Amino acid sequence: MKKTAITLNVNNETCDVAVYPNRTLLEVLRDELHLTGTKEGCGEGVCGSCTVLVDGAPVRSCLTLAVAVEGKEITTIEGLHEGEKLHPVQEAFVNHHAIQCGFCSPGMILTAYALLRENPNPTEDEIRRAISGNICRCTGYAKIVEAVKSLAGKGR
Repeated sequence: MKKTAITLNVNNETCDVAVYPNRTLLEVLRDELHLTGTKEGCGEGVCGSCTVLVDGAPVRSCLTLAVAVEGKEITTIEGLHEGEKLHPVQEAFVNHHAIQCGFCSPGMILTAYALLRENPNPTEDEIRRAISGNICRCTGYAKIVEAVKSLAGKGR
């Protein structure tokens, strides 16, 4: 199999990479671009650990071929911060103790960020529905919901 040269826009940076056409976005982010904040959990698109934003929408990077997102805006957890400061969604997760082992946190945070951009004042049911595709084995979800609720209505 021959590698294909592609250009990805990741976290507002242009990245030229040569990839095999069957490589997933997750593999390219972690192995080629060394952005290890995106985690591989199940490898089947079920757990949400590999969630990144593509053109602002949460997607499972373990199921998405890297060649399929050429020319699209990709945001990983590394791209969410504002300079040296955490993004308000990241801060809310820390402040509300919504992070325990941290494995699901990048996907949860990006999913919450996308929800709040689309719906700045979600109800608890809407928050729970939005994060339902992200599995957390540690927190029991209550603290995660609290963190997202703390930002509701604040235009974050």
